Amino acid sequence: MMNNVTFLNPGFFWLFLLIPVAIAWHIWKRNKISASLKVSSLNGFKVKSSFLPKLYPLLFAFRIIALCFIIVALARPQSVDISNKTKTTNGIDIVLSIDVSGSMLTRDLKPNRLEALKRVASEFVEGRPNDRIGLVVYAAESYTKTPVTSDKAVVLEALKGVKYDNLLQDGTGIGMGLATAVNRLKDSQAKSKVIILLTDGVNNSGFIDPRMASDIAKEYGIKVYTIGLGTKGMAESPYAIGANGEFLYQMMQVEIDEQLMKEIARNTDGKYFRATNNQKLREIYEEINKLETSEIEEQKFYNYDEHFRPFIYIAGLLLLLEVLLKNTIFRSFI
Repeated sequence: MMNNVTFLNPGFFWLFLLIPVAIAWHIWKRNKISASLKVSSLNGFKVKSSFLPKLYPLLFAFRIIALCFIIVALARPQSVDISNKTKTTNGIDIVLSIDVSGSMLTRDLKPNRLEALKRVASEFVEGRPNDRIGLVVYAAESYTKTPVTSDKAVVLEALKGVKYDNLLQDGTGIGMGLATAVNRLKDSQAKSKVIILLTDGVNNSGFIDPRMASDIAKEYGIKVYTIGLGTKGMAESPYAIGANGEFLYQMMQVEIDEQLMKEIARNTDGKYFRATNNQKLREIYEEINKLETSEIEEQKFYNYDEHFRPFIYIAGLLLLLEVLLKNTIFRSFI
């Protein structure tokens, strides 16, 4: 009953300072009005032992306890249940455009670039509950894996299923991935439209020039954040498939067309990032998450539950008990 209780009028707790004063006054007054009689001997009196005189101070104790309960009741103990209702007033539409070429299996990020990206991108999606998100994958070609939607479960399930499976012709068509993402956002009525374009290579496939795709994005008011994924220098990369069907790895030079990625970001008022390890990749998505914020209207509903009544009932019961005992069992006592 008393979980998460607050007090509306806590100033009444200062009245507890009067309790010691009341006790001291009672003791002093009782000593003043108590009569005493001195006799040389009690041999002529028949003394009948009784426990009632020992219990008589309980009457004053009842009054003091009742006073304490009244003070607590005056402080108005209450618990509050707060429910929130949020509404997105200006949401953001976001498309994640992800490179799924064979080089994304390189092991400079753990366990590899693609799996590391999927983990971080999933955290990013979960952290955007009020925005719509879509997913585009590309290699030499591109396609929409998930259209822009507010159903995060669908996006997360689609991210989980992203893998290198030879469905797309191998290669890196950055222009293809960007153009497909632009196509998903061009008719959006959202306040802000954002593409997060990620690659780990250079544009070597596709029939759409990445710079042309960025110009189209700019025309539609779409901001593009670009991410170059991969360490600088050499990395353990797949180069062939063995007889057992598994990839064969060797150390290879990492090549990312950073100049192109910077141009795309600059042309669309976005920003370029370079992720050289798992932690850096996570930090990049966290920064983008902070840069692109939605305006949320929040309403709070307060339901107050008063708890002062039990204290009043107990105090009243104690005072009633004092009066009854004083006028019955303890009636002969002064």
